[in-house]
Amino acid sequence: MKFFSYILVYRRFLLVVFTLLVLLPLPLILRNKEAECAYILFVVATFWLTEPLPLSVTALLPALMLPMFGIMPSKKVASAYFKDFHLLLIGVICLATSIEKWNLHKRIALRMVMMVGVNPAWLALGFMSCTAFLSMWLSNTSTTAMVMPIMEAVAQQIISAEAEAEATQMTYISGSTNYGLETDENVNGHETSERKEKTKPVPGYSNDAGKISSKMELEKNSGTGNKYRTKKDHMMCKLMCLCVAYSSTIGGLTTITGTSTNLIFAEHFNMRYPDCHCINFGSWFLMSFPAAIIILLLSWIWLQWLFLGFNFKEMAQCGKTGTAKQKACAEVIKQEYQKLGPIKYQEIVTSVLFIVMALLWFTRDPGFVSGWSVLFSEYPGFATDSTVALLVGLLFFLIPAKRLTKTIPTGETVAFDYSPLITWKEFQSFMPWDIAILVGGGFALADGCEESGLSKWIGNKLTPLGSLPVWLIILISSLLVTSLTEVASNPATITLLLPILSPLAEAIQVNPLYILLPSTLCTSFAFLLPVANPPNAIVFSYGHLKVTDMVKAGLGVNIVGVAVVMLGMFTWIVPMFDLHTYPSWAPAVSNETMP
Repeated sequence: MKFFSYILVYRRFLLVVFTLLVLLPLPLILRNKEAECAYILFVVATFWLTEPLPLSVTALLPALMLPMFGIMPSKKVASAYFKDFHLLLIGVICLATSIEKWNLHKRIALRMVMMVGVNPAWLALGFMSCTAFLSMWLSNTSTTAMVMPIMEAVAQQIISAEAEAEATQMTYISGSTNYGLETDENVNGHETSERKEKTKPVPGYSNDAGKISSKMELEKNSGTGNKYRTKKDHMMCKLMCLCVAYSSTIGGLTTITGTSTNLIFAEHFNMRYPDCHCINFGSWFLMSFPAAIIILLLSWIWLQWLFLGFNFKEMAQCGKTGTAKQKACAEVIKQEYQKLGPIKYQEIVTSVLFIVMALLWFTRDPGFVSGWSVLFSEYPGFATDSTVALLVGLLFFLIPAKRLTKTIPTGETVAFDYSPLITWKEFQSFMPWDIAILVGGGFALADGCEESGLSKWIGNKLTPLGSLPVWLIILISSLLVTSLTEVASNPATITLLLPILSPLAEAIQVNPLYILLPSTLCTSFAFLLPVANPPNAIVFSYGHLKVTDMVKAGLGVNIVGVAVVMLGMFTWIVPMFDLHTYPSWAPAVSNETMP
């Protein structure tokens, strides 16, 4: 037993050594560059799937192993770790840092929820809409982390208000109790001195975020008692949690910058097919926005039916607050919004820069009309989306946010400097350096596959798949990606599969976008498990869900997502990229290279 305990303790170390040794016969026996690159690919893929090392550390292995096997020189490998993608990421993170620093994201979320009312069905759709919108520009993880405390406060307020309304029943007098303020009662109707001390109401305001977090702590850590009055309350909490988690992922589909997998695809595609200028911010948005809207609405219908069912009479009251619990819920949202105060100068500037960045992205090269990129026609392709992101990103470090003052010996207060919208230290705390390294490792691995000839070899071996219908090939690749991304990280999955799917499309003479676009979108469909992606883990930590709830709900959303992507690939996306013809910008496969 002691031996097995040692194995358990050192399992990650043993997995690394075991993987390196078991796969070693591949390059030793075959002794060619394709086999050596395949060895590196299998080692990196195994480590990405099992994570004995951090993902970003594994991503550094190509920089070590490609030069050692003589596939690429170290200087060339190193250049793959910083691309146009990284500059785009830096500009986007500057925007995200300012949005979160000045609470603009919270103002947007609360305002959108206030617009739809507090009926559970419409409230769920309101949370889904605002979460999806925010995740278009912020990371899915930070969006979920921001919206969940608001959602939790609203859900607990509904439960508390209903309990008090039933307790008072006939003695209830409108206006005598402010449900937006009195949240000291727990959901079982008992009051504790600890709750009173932690959540003492302040006249004129709802209790602040500290109160909400303490309320959540009390309810999540109290192992005794039931925190839901009825099964419907529990179902409502499950519904709201999954709505936030899934909509943050769905919203990230709509923009190239919405999630790292989109950025990885764009950089890989532009590097492999430099003569194709069809993938940019505007074309991606026009392609993915309809799909995201359809997936969002169908997911809302599925989750609503699964947990609460449909009451069309109640749903017809959109924007109205009829019952006591709905009034209490509306009050807490309203007071959370009022606590933000009037919109500040910093929020206005951030909003303006946000709009400017989006407009410049859309109008650079829209496709149906000439964009501003024609101003640089002498240097075609030089100005990209990263140029816009850097231009606006630098302004966040330049535009003043507030003056810095000091008191001189005479007692007078004078200004000596100003503070910009964001500082470098704040930017660093938001910058996902691990993702930047992970993506760089993927680019290095893709370059190694090209240099060694492994990509061409894989393409030749996959050529027989050309006898299958195109729709079946797309469906198989989409289902493969969707399944793999449930157990591996989204960036690792797309980084691993793009160098394989690209030569597949070339070998069977199908437009590469036909296979790469649905595979990229399906990489985000990690809805089944709490560990599948960070948003799932965040909502699961609130204690409302079981794994079976997430599997049951996620399976339906996965099916919806794949079905809508397949629908899009054969309807509105086809004319956008002329998918029925093999493009001139893709390499032609000569007869000599075919098996």
